[in-house]
Amino acid sequence: MPEGAAVNASPLIYLSRIGHLDLLRVLPRPIVVPEPVFDELAAGVPREPAVQAVEWLEVVAVTAAPQEVRAWDLGAGESAVLAWVRSHPAAVAVIDDLQGRRCAASLGLAVVGTLSVLVAAKRLGHMDAIRPMVLELLAHGMYLSERIVREVLAVAGE
Repeated sequence: MPEGAAVNASPLIYLSRIGHLDLLRVLPRPIVVPEPVFDELAAGVPREPAVQAVEWLEVVAVTAAPQEVRAWDLGAGESAVLAWVRSHPAAVAVIDDLQGRRCAASLGLAVVGTLSVLVAAKRLGHMDAIRPMVLELLAHGMYLSERIVREVLAVAGE
């Protein structure tokens, strides 16, 4: 069972934009946001609503990403998330970026994305259907291919 989760900016941004940031609470504790991710959110114009969640999310300092992560030339946020998870092997990375997910997989790190959080929340009884939220995510600018949407809805039994 995972122990802890490090969340990148995209899941925080999109879940907050659709008013369901609280669904991150289905993740294993502690739920952390590395400082580079928080800085990215705080610097947004307009300031991202997800910044307000820091009262229940833990902002953590992260040492420099290991060479295995740096070699992927990811953004500062993804690199910090993966560095934290690499130093907490029983934790999970919450990243939507495809390159970040591929990097995590290549390092043997557990990784999920925003849609996985929705599926988990449904399975835990926090909602009856994820389809409306997936449509909201799309309406708020999240890129999801039709194939991914079909696959996730099938996994969710919809």
